[in-house]
Amino acid sequence: MLVRMNTLSTSRRHAITSSRLFSAQLSKSAKTKRATKVQSSNPQMAFPCLDRLEQKSKILSNACVSEDFVNSLESGPEPSYSKVRTGFHLFHSKDPIFFDNGGFLPEYEIAYETWGKLNEAKDNIILIHTGLSASSHAKSQPRNGKSGWWEEFIGSKKFIDTDKYFVICTNVLGGCYGSTGPASKDPADNEHYATRFPIITVNDMVRAQRHLIHKVFGASKIHASVGASMGGMQSLAYAFEFPDEVEKVVSISGCARSHPYSIALRHCQRQVLMSDPNWNRGFYYNSVPPHVGMKLAREIATVTYRSGPEWEYRFGRGRADPLRPPALCPDFLVETYLDHAGEKFCLEYDANSLLYVLKAMDLFDLGLTNRSRAFKTRTENEKKYINGNFFDDIDQSVPAHPYKEKVEKATITPEESYEDLKMGISRIAHKDILVVGVESDILFPVWQQREIANVLKDNSKGGDIRYFELGTDVSNYGHDTFLLSLDHIGPPVKEFLEGIK
Repeated sequence: MLVRMNTLSTSRRHAITSSRLFSAQLSKSAKTKRATKVQSSNPQMAFPCLDRLEQKSKILSNACVSEDFVNSLESGPEPSYSKVRTGFHLFHSKDPIFFDNGGFLPEYEIAYETWGKLNEAKDNIILIHTGLSASSHAKSQPRNGKSGWWEEFIGSKKFIDTDKYFVICTNVLGGCYGSTGPASKDPADNEHYATRFPIITVNDMVRAQRHLIHKVFGASKIHASVGASMGGMQSLAYAFEFPDEVEKVVSISGCARSHPYSIALRHCQRQVLMSDPNWNRGFYYNSVPPHVGMKLAREIATVTYRSGPEWEYRFGRGRADPLRPPALCPDFLVETYLDHAGEKFCLEYDANSLLYVLKAMDLFDLGLTNRSRAFKTRTENEKKYINGNFFDDIDQSVPAHPYKEKVEKATITPEESYEDLKMGISRIAHKDILVVGVESDILFPVWQQREIANVLKDNSKGGDIRYFELGTDVSNYGHDTFLLSLDHIGPPVKEFLEGIK
């Protein structure tokens, strides 16, 4: 018995010793592998574009931004179309303004600039309406000597002749270059409006402009309402709202109603911006702004501003550095251009203003049904405000339950929608209107400008309805043609404004 126990004890001792030796060998093997790390088949790719964004966020968190963050790549032939903080006049309205979709501003400011001289009769005013992200600085003037975004279009003996006309350009309500917008302070609590700012429409914007013209200049009528892109929407909307207060209308690369394709493109821009965690549901003021979302949104937009043939000629399939291996960061010349365009814009424009103005473009529709509903909503709210019960039943909140997705056909046929537009736009069919279309435009396809002209002509009530179209044989600049092909856009505009047949 004792011999057996000693035998077992010896066996156990051998087993323990063997186990310890094996563990030691494993440990030594692991240390050896860690010391001589096995390389992967290929090296890790570098991402300088992401490093740059991370570095920008760190510096923005310290409230210190350097111009070095804008790439040095030349952007091309684009005119000045950037941030303007000074050099404009401010119109402060202490009268409230009520909006098409509910909500109001108790008071507001509109930034504006002027060129030329207002005549004694006050009937030589031309109101210039801006595109999405433009400021009131359409042309240089004593208070701001920098070139404006329509510098060569406006001036003495130019297409809009300041020897004859008194030209006014405003920053739209909802914008961020002087006019009241989401970044402004709510007088009720002195906090930024942010996403407490009401949803605004293009028609709301022009009503604020008209109030400025009446109050500041004492004019009851303007000679012409002129604009391109979203400005083309505004030019029509101004005439629609005040048909007896405008003589002529010029709409360049615009539309009479937003169509699904354009709405879808702007939806994508809003989604990438709102997905930036720094957006914080609109309350990012005094903290890091959603610069990544803004950059990506602008890159999407820039794709729609130009045409494929123009980029083929300008960039081709060229790469920024053909001697380096391909990368996932900007590599092709067209990619570096988009990267530059997004980088330049991301801190120049307020993110919330971009969301609100994009939505205003989506909501644009001069059809009878839409404008009748908007008029009813607005006038009812104004009556409630006057009677002192405006806040009793107001509800601007989003529904408690998400919208249910419906996969089905449109409830209104294209033919019915067209007839509704005809009935709505008949309100201005007696006016003198010039519509300019651009065949290479993919953001506002040329058929949308043809639609404006056709609807007006179908409703003809004696107005001088003109349609002018630039084909791809003339310009391949796409939507930006109104900024770049001035020698082609300008002559028909000048002839129309001056009554030349």
